[in-house]
Amino acid sequence: MIENYSIENKKLPLIPIRGIGIFPDTMMHFDIGREKSINALEEAMLEDSDIFLTIQKEADIDSPKEEDFFEVGVICKIKQMIKLPGDNIRVLVEGVNRAKIVSIVQTEPYFEVMLDEYVYNNDALINDELEAMIRLTLENFEEYSLIYTKIAPDALVSLKEIKNPDKFADVVASYIYLKHEQKQALLEIFDPYERLESINTYLSKEIKVLEIENEISELVRKQVSEFQKDYYLKEQLRAIQKELGEDEGIELEVDEYLDKIKKANMPKEVKEKAEKEINKLLKISSSSPDAGVIRTYVDWLIDLPWNKKTKDNTDLKKVRNVLSEDHYGLEDIKERILEYLAVKAINKDMKGPILCFVGPPGVGKTSVAKSIARAMNRKYVRMSLGGVRDEAEIRGHRRTYIGAIPGRIISLIAKAKANNPVFLLDEIDKLASDYKGDPASALLEALDPEQNKTFTDHYIEAPFSLENVMFITTANTTSTIPGPLLDRMEVIEISGYTDMEKINIAEKYLIKKQIREHGLKETQVSISQNAITEIIERYTRESGVRNLERSIGSLIRKAAVQIVENKKKTVTINNGNLKKYLGIPKYDYDLAYEEDQVGVVTGLAWTKVGGETLFIEVNTMKGDGKLQLTGKLGDVMKESAMAAISYIKANADKFKIDYSKFKETDIHIHVPEGAIPKDGPSAGITMATAVISALTDVPVRKDVAMTGEITITGRVLPIGGLKEKLLAAKRAGIKRVVLSTKNKPDVSKIDSKIIRSMEIVYADKIEDVVKYALADR
Repeated sequence: MIENYSIENKKLPLIPIRGIGIFPDTMMHFDIGREKSINALEEAMLEDSDIFLTIQKEADIDSPKEEDFFEVGVICKIKQMIKLPGDNIRVLVEGVNRAKIVSIVQTEPYFEVMLDEYVYNNDALINDELEAMIRLTLENFEEYSLIYTKIAPDALVSLKEIKNPDKFADVVASYIYLKHEQKQALLEIFDPYERLESINTYLSKEIKVLEIENEISELVRKQVSEFQKDYYLKEQLRAIQKELGEDEGIELEVDEYLDKIKKANMPKEVKEKAEKEINKLLKISSSSPDAGVIRTYVDWLIDLPWNKKTKDNTDLKKVRNVLSEDHYGLEDIKERILEYLAVKAINKDMKGPILCFVGPPGVGKTSVAKSIARAMNRKYVRMSLGGVRDEAEIRGHRRTYIGAIPGRIISLIAKAKANNPVFLLDEIDKLASDYKGDPASALLEALDPEQNKTFTDHYIEAPFSLENVMFITTANTTSTIPGPLLDRMEVIEISGYTDMEKINIAEKYLIKKQIREHGLKETQVSISQNAITEIIERYTRESGVRNLERSIGSLIRKAAVQIVENKKKTVTINNGNLKKYLGIPKYDYDLAYEEDQVGVVTGLAWTKVGGETLFIEVNTMKGDGKLQLTGKLGDVMKESAMAAISYIKANADKFKIDYSKFKETDIHIHVPEGAIPKDGPSAGITMATAVISALTDVPVRKDVAMTGEITITGRVLPIGGLKEKLLAAKRAGIKRVVLSTKNKPDVSKIDSKIIRSMEIVYADKIEDVVKYALADR
């Protein structure tokens, strides 16, 4: 019946719609939020034109292409547009005519299509068959409207007044409950007779389905009536028990709980949930196991600090003093806390930060979190995550399980009795996962400032806001923290302490603390600065001060023995008697060689306990060009050695090396202390320099150390852990350190006290390194 249509060409913006459909001569509203759809709508409004709507084939596709929506759709007039929260727009449209896509004119910044618009000829003759089909449709629709209560009573009257069979069919279709695929199928039928035929098929099916639904509904209604009867009888029984004085305890308990719930200042939905739960006690026996479960659950809801918080200390000077009292250095952390409090004083609704302190053991990551809580006048709670592998530890158990409890986040906040504590998540880099779940993933919601306002514990089953909590996490390294979790945290690096910093920490904090903890007076024990320096250099090898504190504690205990046993009033500990108290020194730092050596280069390495010097040794011998690597090297160091050899071979002329040597000489690269595993991307230039020295028989300067990676094109790459490596160089008496040029910004951040006794030189290519390192160059 397409001959009853006149076809007009139009160019209009297109919006693909999902899960809904529209017919001509009907009205519909829908929401849009996709950028292309918004652009298409704005273009139509700007040009005061219609818009073309077509159904998207798959609703879950966010960026549909040409093949993802149907060709046949409806040209619509835009009646109204309302902007909603969240950048969404609600649009009211009225269908005009069917249309079919002829071609797509553009796809960006919105879809624009060329259409064939099908305008029905109102003067087309209605034959007897079509008239009969219209009457049959009216009869079926009348029966349908009596069962389907969502249809307005005057819908049938308005349908009878429609004379145009095309419009009649579309309006009837808009009243029927249809899936979007069925709506599209009707939209693609241009002949009104065929369309009405399909509509009658759908009507007949829907009538049968609705009759079955009504039967089921009636059955359910009867069952509910039986339940109400049982409830009425139980209430009568309870009234009798009350008269006999058998149920006074439960009534009193419920009233007490309701009073506690009222005072707990819960959100409305949580309060309703708690009241609903506690009222169940009136419907079950007091000895029922469910009664104990209900009481425990409601107790948790009451104990949670829904709207209780401590007042922050906004006196920045006082905060700064408190932090300085407890910790030496750590300036980045102190400044970050002061920044937060300053902004908080201006913006009361500011969300709590999520900080991650990353550094080696013993540098004060955990203890500084406690100091932060004290300085800010906040409650402090700590949760150790080392080895946690059960997701329920974070989110709690479902209440359906026996012995279910909330997760540790909610439990600790309830213990803090304030919803804005300083919450320390210790050792976040040591989380584990197994078949019980992934706790790192469970932490994502808690540590996301955009999500933690509605953190939901499986046990509590109600959203609890964590937006006021200051989360602090600690880690030794970020390499084992999952990427999505690390992305939610602000990482603050805490590097190891210099010897001078350790001396200051010992004199200002550790000695006084240990004397106090052992019950002595400061006048009874004296430890000289030389003794502290000796302990740092010879008895403890660490980035932090944990072992230093243990050694000081050992000295205080031995001094206590002298005071008690020998009746001494004062015990003085210095370099002369330190060995008597602590025994033979445990460590002796590698010092630079006494003279220049051929094939021996001093490298610098980072370890979890600080920086160390690392000697690379190369020997050459007659052979057939083999390369031997020893010293328990990891894969990265082996690859560095191979890259160095490859570059040296390719550029033998630059280094005045006879290429035939590579065929006649075996090269053996060794890193001493072979029992200790070694790996990392910072020994490339050290190996290359040692090999060049061995092949050219030119010694390496004894007072030069280096660190950096090499590529097979000879470029020198930057490295990390620079502060610790430079400290190791200083201890070894190194006078010149060779670094990558790209490490220059890192050097500018390092305390001048560390590097003022050394010359820092920079290299872009391995040739630059050789120039600085070999004795005669």
